[in-house]
Amino acid sequence: MAKKTLIGAMCICSMLAAVTPETRLQLRVRMSDGVVLKANLFRPSGDGRFPTILVRTPYGKGTAITTGYQAFVDHGYAVLVQDVRGRYDSAGEFDAWKQEGPDGNDTIDWIARQSWSNGKVGMIGGSYVGIVQWKAALMNNPHLKAIFPVVSGYDDYRDRFYSPGGAFKLGHRLQWVADNLHPPNFTPPAFQNYIWHLPINTADVFAAGQRSELYFQAAIAHPTYDDFWKRMSVREHLDKIKIPVFSVGGWYDNFGQSDLEAFSALRAAGKQAYTVIGPWPHNMSTPFPGVDFGPDSKFPVLQFQLEWFDRWMKDKEFRHAPLKIFVMGQNRWRDEKEWPLRRAKLTPFYLHSKGSANTVYGNGEVSRRGPLRDSSDKFTYDPMKPVQTLGGAICCNPKIFPWGPMDQRPAEQRKDVLVYTSTPLKQKLEVTGPIRVQLFVATSAQDTDFTAKLVDVFPDGMARNLTDGLQRLRYRKSLEKPELAVPGEVYQISVDAGVTSNVFLPGHRIRLEVSSSNFPRFDRNLNTGRSLMAETEVRVAQQTVHHSRKYPSHILLPVVP
Repeated sequence: MAKKTLIGAMCICSMLAAVTPETRLQLRVRMSDGVVLKANLFRPSGDGRFPTILVRTPYGKGTAITTGYQAFVDHGYAVLVQDVRGRYDSAGEFDAWKQEGPDGNDTIDWIARQSWSNGKVGMIGGSYVGIVQWKAALMNNPHLKAIFPVVSGYDDYRDRFYSPGGAFKLGHRLQWVADNLHPPNFTPPAFQNYIWHLPINTADVFAAGQRSELYFQAAIAHPTYDDFWKRMSVREHLDKIKIPVFSVGGWYDNFGQSDLEAFSALRAAGKQAYTVIGPWPHNMSTPFPGVDFGPDSKFPVLQFQLEWFDRWMKDKEFRHAPLKIFVMGQNRWRDEKEWPLRRAKLTPFYLHSKGSANTVYGNGEVSRRGPLRDSSDKFTYDPMKPVQTLGGAICCNPKIFPWGPMDQRPAEQRKDVLVYTSTPLKQKLEVTGPIRVQLFVATSAQDTDFTAKLVDVFPDGMARNLTDGLQRLRYRKSLEKPELAVPGEVYQISVDAGVTSNVFLPGHRIRLEVSSSNFPRFDRNLNTGRSLMAETEVRVAQQTVHHSRKYPSHILLPVVP
């Protein structure tokens, strides 16, 4: 959930002569419980009835019409921009878990009753402003014809607050709370101060100057995937989505994996779903320092938005492939029909070493051949000295929490990072799809974490991260029912390391990094086995990664022939 919305950021296409909009500010939109939300209206002048684009934001609707909104007015649409409940000029108490579906539904009904509306509504916006679209779509309002969420995902637990492996997305969540939920007279401390705060269940007070009962506290009170999350999850209730969905995500965005999973599920159910995934972070217009994916990496989001809503609100044609992905390495767009790609072959690359894969200077290898000898690698995980996050699919302010592709060599100097590298490739190898890492591990703790990171190593040695993930050991069987480990016992775990599309070029090498922390992307496991949200005691854990015929640890790469 970023502090600024993303609407048509990549390309603003002048499709019609500019129209001077009729503007009405601070319109009162009454909800069914009597609470009044404030909204700004921009529409073509005259007495006509127009299809309406609705934008619902927690970041302040402002007073001016943006370039993107103006493009819709020029195209014959009205645009209503509304502060969500409890934010800026709207009354009520902010409760992200409960309000967005009902309030979105009431607002759509209100629009349909207005003299300037033809009864057809679409929704646009990015991050939180995309999340509210999914919530509104669950209400099945007959006036809502289509949505266009950007970098938003569709599940509150698995991609907004926690990871598929059960770790809390500490940096992302605390930053959002500090930026958006502090009292007017409070200046949040520096990011590098509040992320270290223990226990986590008082970190919101340290970061934002007050307890966030309905947001942060509610989320950390439910570290497992329980009924609290299932009731509100779009993922769990996706069968209720009846309207067409066009989503946009990025390989280096926190919600990219979720965007693709939603696309896949909707298409499997026969729904109208389209998705674009590009080489972007959470803010699609922000370049990566020192990394250039070429002139074709941009995408005309606004143009596609106009065509999308013309299809569902003006009965015009929409001729595009269901899925468009950007293949990094080759740096080109490609149209696809499904996700994951059916033609991708899951190919195991096995871990090898002579017992010392620690650091990039160790003897860790990854290759297609299976294990030939019994071996293992060991390292010490100290939660007070965690491996620092270096880029990746994180959110939401790159000035304080850098995102995207970064050189991983600083992390690879550490003794608590196992590094497994292939020989230089003789031919190009495309990897497109979900990345899974099967590890056989043991620990001295009752609970700990294991991380996995896929890296593209360039001929000059630069190690560019592609995707990563973490598995909390207590959730190795289920996110619903945690189970502590027996120290010393070997467990097989599957690390969900995210999604990517990348061509490893000739001369490049495939690398897998394994460790026990990626902080502050994920919270630190303090290794005690107790509740991590209330814990202040820290224990050091001795970790082992096995790779042998009995324990063939490997990474599964979806290789596209």
